[in-house]
Order: sequence, then structure tokens, then C-alpha cells
Amino acid sequence: MPADLLQLLEEHLERLRSLNSSPTTVRSRSYSVREFLRWLAAAHGVASAECLTCEHLRSWQLALARHRTSRGELLRPRAANKKIEGVRRFLDDLHGRGYLGAVVPGALDYVKEPKLLPRALQHEQMRALLQGLDTSRPEGYRDRTMLELLYSSGLRAAELLGLDVDGVDFGHQVVTVVGKGRKERVVPVGATALRYIEGYLRAVRPALVRDPACRALFLDTAGRRLPYHTLRRIVLRAGADAGLGEPLTAHMFRRSCTSELVRGNANLYHISRMLGHERLDTLRHYVRLNIADIQKTHRQTHPRERDEMSREEDGPQPQPQ
Repeated sequence: MPADLLQLLEEHLERLRSLNSSPTTVRSRSYSVREFLRWLAAAHGVASAECLTCEHLRSWQLALARHRTSRGELLRPRAANKKIEGVRRFLDDLHGRGYLGAVVPGALDYVKEPKLLPRALQHEQMRALLQGLDTSRPEGYRDRTMLELLYSSGLRAAELLGLDVDGVDFGHQVVTVVGKGRKERVVPVGATALRYIEGYLRAVRPALVRDPACRALFLDTAGRRLPYHTLRRIVLRAGADAGLGEPLTAHMFRRSCTSELVRGNANLYHISRMLGHERLDTLRHYVRLNIADIQKTHRQTHPRERDEMSREEDGPQPQPQ
């Protein structure tokens, strides 16, 4: 009998769950592959693994390159590669189970990503954004607390939303989060974020909680663990209210935190451990200094620049006749 691709996807997702993959990974894989399978059925009438060919995959990759978002923009290379990655992993699994030949998954190529510096906000921008939040309302105070924690500790969105009340240690000034691959790690939290968490736990969360057994730190207005789409809406609104030119994302807080730590000459190994990176190489983009950093270093360290500063301290020099 033909192997139905939707049924094989359900089996693939169940296998991911059995391997203890994170809910975020399972959800992302499901979204990417379902989107691909809908396109495959609509464009080529293909619904079974036996009918899938390299030509279908190349056709999908071309369609992906032409696809435009709801704002009318082409997909960015990183976004396209996330979709390609999800589909490739699914097809690799089908190959391993004998449903596809080895050549089929290899027909998908990753898009070359430009080596750009990670986009991050300067500290002055971040401070203005955070101070612009309305904390007179319980939800506004909760929002400020979440964003302060994102900026202070560089957490991923899923790590923030997965935090439980018991995960906050005020004595040691840390939070315990579960990151990628369900790996637990302890992350430091700054004094400002801790102060907001303390105020939130004392005066805001008790007004939101409905079920005393719920241990989620951040709750929505229904008393449930705050979902990602609500956090996304909160962050987008905060960015728009701050007058930012581009849509703000939760990941921007992680980038901004990382940029400030690197700029402050923090130990890269310590930063990597704090962020939950497997390799130091992940930080390579952050250590590519911008021209302002280079100019500052040049002024401070080049001997001729020091000569110039000494000349200025000696007072005005005689002008040529």
C-alpha cells in the first residue's frame, strides 16, 4: 500500500517525542513539514512517499525562493533554511525507514546566508523601551518583568515561558531553565530583573493565578502558562511603541544581552555557558566589532594618537605664517 506522507509525519513526530525532543522542536518540525506537504499536494498531487521525486523537491525550493510573507517580503535566508532543515530531517527519517532513496533528501540545498552582524539594540534603546512600558496595570507589570528578564539573562523565548516559580532562586540570584535538548542550566539574573520578579510574585501573579497547582511563573489573563503567541504580541507592541523601525522579536533581547556582554569584554566561555551554546563558534558574529569599536580602540592604543592627545594637553600650537 502507498505510504501516506501525513501518516508518516505523525509517526516521525511521535518518534521525536519518544527521543525526548523539546515541544518547541516538535512544534516547529510539524509546522514546516505540514506546510511542505500541503504545497506538494496542491502543486503536484503527491500524497505518498513512493511518488516523491527529486524534481518535486527542487520545484518546492524554487517556490520557497519566490514566496512572500504577509508583509510582501521575500523569505530571509535564515527563515528559508529553517523550513528546509525541518523537511530534510523528515525526509532523512523516511530514507532511514526505507521509504525513500538516499538521493531524494539530498536534492534540497540550504540557502547561503550572508555573514551579517547580529541585529541588536543599543543599551540606551533597550532602556528607553523598557521604561516606556505601562507598569500601572498588572499585565503591564508582568510584561516589563518578562522583558527585563529576557534582556538581563539572554534567555530563549521557550526558556522564559517554561520557567516555573520554583526555578527562581533569589538567594543565589539565578534562574534554572530547560534549554534545547531538554538540557537544564543555571543562569544569572541582574538586580533590576530580580526586583521586578519579586514585585510580580508578590503583587501581580496572585491576581492572575486560577489554579493553585499551576507552577508556571508567567501567566496569561486566564491563569494559564503564557503562550508564545501572546509573548510575541507583547514584544511587537513594545517595539512599535518605542518607535523601532523593524518588528521587534523576543530573540532580539537575547542578541542585545549577548552584544553588551561581549562589548564589556566578558569571558566568551562564560557567555557561551550562560546562553546554553554547545560551541564557542556560535559567538563568532558577536566578536566582529563595528567601525565605532575599531575607531575607539585605535584612538586609545595607537602611539601616534597618544602623541596627539599629549599635544592637545600642551595647549594651542603656533600657526604657520
